[in-house]
Amino acid sequence: MSDYIASIGLEVHVQLKTRTKMFCACPAHEEGEPNTAVCPGCIGLPGALPVINREAIRKTVKVGLMIGSRISLYSTFDRKNYFYADMAKNYQITQNDFPLCIGGGVTIQVDGQPKTIRVHHIHQEEDVAKSTHLDNSTEVDFNRCSMPLMELVTEPDMANADEVMAFLTTLKQMLIYADISDCNLELGHMRCDVNSSVRPAGATKLGVKTELKNMNTFKGIQRALHYELQRQIEVLRGGGTIAQETRRWDDVAGVTLPMRTKESAPDYRYFPEADLPPIVLDEATIAAWRAELPEMPAARRARFVQEYGLPEYDAGVLTADKAIADYFEAAAKQAANPKAVSNWVMGELLRALGEQGQDITAAKITPAALVALIGLVEAKTINMPAAKEVFQILFENGGDPAAIVQAKGLAQVSDTGAIEGFAAQAIAANEKVAAEYRAGKEPALMFLVGQVMKLSRGKANPQLAAEALRRQLKG
Repeated sequence: MSDYIASIGLEVHVQLKTRTKMFCACPAHEEGEPNTAVCPGCIGLPGALPVINREAIRKTVKVGLMIGSRISLYSTFDRKNYFYADMAKNYQITQNDFPLCIGGGVTIQVDGQPKTIRVHHIHQEEDVAKSTHLDNSTEVDFNRCSMPLMELVTEPDMANADEVMAFLTTLKQMLIYADISDCNLELGHMRCDVNSSVRPAGATKLGVKTELKNMNTFKGIQRALHYELQRQIEVLRGGGTIAQETRRWDDVAGVTLPMRTKESAPDYRYFPEADLPPIVLDEATIAAWRAELPEMPAARRARFVQEYGLPEYDAGVLTADKAIADYFEAAAKQAANPKAVSNWVMGELLRALGEQGQDITAAKITPAALVALIGLVEAKTINMPAAKEVFQILFENGGDPAAIVQAKGLAQVSDTGAIEGFAAQAIAANEKVAAEYRAGKEPALMFLVGQVMKLSRGKANPQLAAEALRRQLKG
């Protein structure tokens, strides 16, 4: 692909986290029986008038503030006219001429270097109904119709699928951090249309673009882009031309397929929405919304490195999920060794959560309990195997680490006399291994340490066990 350059832009649709829908009082959820969370406005009955959801406007503006957009003090809604079963009133209320947010950018990391992906604009609109295509029919569920959507449109600044993944991951983190959306991909909270084109290396004019419609998994987007870019290159190399069209991704076959010729703005016959007033904002309101913004993932990552002395890798893993970052910070503020907290969170805690398929909010081990457990390890009250056993109990049931250690008799044996006895037994029972160590095979010592741990039922201090074995094997 070195003889061709790809240009990729995204239209990212995000379902906002609000209590009600965008233009009516229906609950903003899709649970329950199909077509039950609806009203005359959702299903396009004549005479139903829309009312703007202020919370949706606030959240969309906050996204613009996060990425450095210029916030429009005056914006309007428009009608996007099309005829399809997923929009019963035959038009979608959206923004075309005067969107809420103009410009801005999202900075991603590319090969360890920052790259800013420019954002053209962000606008507000309503979602359409959910269509389920069967063999001989299509089912339409209007529970999703009129859900509040934010659409973020980028410039064609991304050069490959990896940059697209970095952009979407970064944006998703920001949206979750600011409580803008749950960004649940399985429920369609974050979907995007992918516009891509290729041109010969050295050419400055962008190639003809195709659009991949309604991509809702990151893995699918990555696979579809790899295929589509290569398809376009092969067409051009063969002397053909690229059609400006909308295509769909067939995940089973692993190919993109044409759907229809790409529409342009005139095809939708946009005109101002007469039933809604303009959105008029003032600087004081925008300033108040700006003050609500949380610390963003990139800033928190840098602070974790500086404030807690964490490696860049640790900080990146911990801040990828806001709930994990909150948990770590709550523990780190109480701990003498924040790096030890990081190790436990990234190791045992994330492992246990992954095995159970749980969110961290379901874990019953509190940050204070984790710090107390780490303290028992660092004080050599318990060894690491015992600590992991205590951790599992805390994860499942909660409780006090010290009380669990006492109740289960897990305190580490550091009595030198007892350990010397265990060492003598291990050597006597494994004379061949002992001879190997005396012959210079250092790994043999670790086997004997394991035998001491077995004899002590895991309670011996491993360091003291190794020291006792060395002394006796020299004798």
